[in-house]
Amino acid sequence: MPFKKGAVLTCLLFLSGCVALAANHYESVFGPAQIQQREVVANTPHATQYLNGVKPIIEQRCVVCHGCYDAPCQLKLSSPEGIDRGLSKEPVYNGTRLLAQTPSRLLIDATSTQQWRDKGFTAVLNEHQQSADANLEASVMYRSLILKQNAKLPAQQVLGDEFDFSLDRTATCPSIEEFDSYAQKQPHAGMPYGLPALEQNEFAVLQDWLKDGAKMTQIAPPSLTELAQIEIWEAFLNQDNLKARLSARYIYEHWYLANIYFDEANKSDSPSFFKLVRSKTPPGEAIDIIATRRPFDDPKVDRVFYRLQHQRDTLLSKTHMPLALNQSKLERLTAQFIEENYQVTQLPSYEPEVASNPFKSFAELPVKSKYQFMLDEAHLIISGFIKGPVCRGQIALNVINDHFWVAFVDPDKNSSPQISELLLNHEDDLALPAAEQSNALPLSSWAKYAKRQHEYLNAKTKLANKVFADGNNLTTDLIWQGEGHNRNAALTVFRHFDSATVVKGFVGQSPKTMWLLDYALFERIHYLLVAGFDVYGNVGHQLITRLYMDFLRLEGEQNFINLLPQPKRQVVKNYWYRQSHLSLSEFINRKTILAAPTGIQFKTDDPQAELYSKFKQHLQPVLSERHAYQLVPKPLLSLSSLPSKAVNVLPQVSFILVKHGEQHKAYTLIHHNAHYNISSLLNEQGQRAYDEDTATIVPGFIGDYPAAIWYLPNEEHVHSFVENMHNMKNEEDYRALKLQFAIRRSHPQFWHYSDLLHEVAKQYKGIEYGLFDYNRLENR
Repeated sequence: MPFKKGAVLTCLLFLSGCVALAANHYESVFGPAQIQQREVVANTPHATQYLNGVKPIIEQRCVVCHGCYDAPCQLKLSSPEGIDRGLSKEPVYNGTRLLAQTPSRLLIDATSTQQWRDKGFTAVLNEHQQSADANLEASVMYRSLILKQNAKLPAQQVLGDEFDFSLDRTATCPSIEEFDSYAQKQPHAGMPYGLPALEQNEFAVLQDWLKDGAKMTQIAPPSLTELAQIEIWEAFLNQDNLKARLSARYIYEHWYLANIYFDEANKSDSPSFFKLVRSKTPPGEAIDIIATRRPFDDPKVDRVFYRLQHQRDTLLSKTHMPLALNQSKLERLTAQFIEENYQVTQLPSYEPEVASNPFKSFAELPVKSKYQFMLDEAHLIISGFIKGPVCRGQIALNVINDHFWVAFVDPDKNSSPQISELLLNHEDDLALPAAEQSNALPLSSWAKYAKRQHEYLNAKTKLANKVFADGNNLTTDLIWQGEGHNRNAALTVFRHFDSATVVKGFVGQSPKTMWLLDYALFERIHYLLVAGFDVYGNVGHQLITRLYMDFLRLEGEQNFINLLPQPKRQVVKNYWYRQSHLSLSEFINRKTILAAPTGIQFKTDDPQAELYSKFKQHLQPVLSERHAYQLVPKPLLSLSSLPSKAVNVLPQVSFILVKHGEQHKAYTLIHHNAHYNISSLLNEQGQRAYDEDTATIVPGFIGDYPAAIWYLPNEEHVHSFVENMHNMKNEEDYRALKLQFAIRRSHPQFWHYSDLLHEVAKQYKGIEYGLFDYNRLENR
């Protein structure tokens, strides 16, 4: 044992000595490292070079993997600040840490490159003497690019085991001092990782830019008309009276993730986007962001000001949630929150047990106003827990089914005095895990919240049985119809194992389950998975969030089930939870099956299918047809009826490009993983019902992380592709199909097809367009 300890110590001393020697080498040759001033003003040669030549290459070749929280090594290349910040060895997503991690949000948790160095981030650009040789030799970015140029991808279709594409792979993140050793051990690991090298002309552009000191500039500032809109909206959000201040706080806590734009101020295809932020400074002064873990944490200032901050980084599909502001939206908010007849007597505190509970902090706002506000942008609100930082990785997402529809209780029927009294009387029972902040003890917390959920559901069920005693009101008339025009009234959620998507409309085949959300449920989902979730929190915080979401999913499903005939309610629920050991959450929710009869007349032995049809009929005027299967041509449409053996082999999200003449049409093939139940936290594979897997094909793009890209240049290829898909039974068949039609990550023209994919996506997605992320692109 002493020998082993000594050997380990010797190795550590040797390695640390190597790093020290490397550091001394760079300092001796190029001088000491120091922060460089890289930002240049607009309309200069360096600015033009960056915006017109360099930035497009970095976006199309680098940001597709290095864009956000889950970028390898936290290297976020989507803005000058991110490029200059560099990389970190500490991962953001860590489901095992015992204590919360210090946040490292770009532009929030540090405001200068030096502050990021103090937090442990290391440079990817040269910070030594600024000479042409040093700017290349001492740059991790350049060394990574040249490593790929000198050791290009092997010729085989499927890359070898030396490449690790797993979601939770350990990133090596070498500093410049460590790069020689890194390159020697991993000569295959040049950038772009596991993808073809840049074309020579692209590489030359980046090489010249890096050699010249990597000067950068910001994108164009907002237009004068956009600045005028900012002035109007900041005036609205920062009025002095208590009613307006409380309303602004509520609006901010629901919109802070949105990418806001002014659709009447800028009619171009590329408007400016803004984030709603909390600032220490009032309108008219420079924004001084209040950096807290959560949007409702104590700002530690006497007065919070809500400001619109220009977003200057590259738009990413996985985080882009556009929200249009205009005069009609301003009038709507004024009617909902300012002109309503109610009084605000005092502003709520920022104590965690109050601020994390919207039923306490916003008790004085009318229920109907709050609920209508959320419904108006329901797709945005639900996108928050789909595209927000909570939904990364299988543990975060195995609390929901792979495909389900979402509808909402009408606000006129969900804001009666009885409902308001119920929420007021049970505001403590509606408390959420964020009250524990970011270091939670899951078992003790779980028992506490389970008891509170039990109390609330008991009271809710009793009230519902009383209100619907005669069954006359328990019909689809309960469902919000979007006021006849709002397409947010019907949504579809797709889970793709370790990512997810929400779209407008009832998309795809009739799903296994459906959620019917009322105000209290909708609000809790937001404060659990969005406002109250800390991606930097400890394992207890993450675990209790997942466990609590069990309650909310079951409650949403139960609201739907209660519209079925009484004898069928438990039957349907039992099918959804086959082979499940009765969990505490299921036990609590079991008692929420109503005794009241349904007022819907069913005519068949399959009332669930009938109910889906009635929902579609009830919401027909506002159902979005954007992803309707009727728009898929017949040969491809048959992919929605693939046999389960074929579906089993498919990845979660496949993009298909079909060439029609000089144009391209886009389709998404989605693999739905079937489960006997989703009540298991750690044994999802044990609950898989493989023989029940299905696929859905839709026009356009659903999903932000393509796992497979298929290119079909003519109708003949379409028919052959579809026929082979139907005959596919195993991995060998799948790889043979990929050899014919796929654009693998090893494809020599991968970047050509990547550019084509994004060009087509711009046409389909419009204002919702953002770059796709290739971190889940399969190697098969």
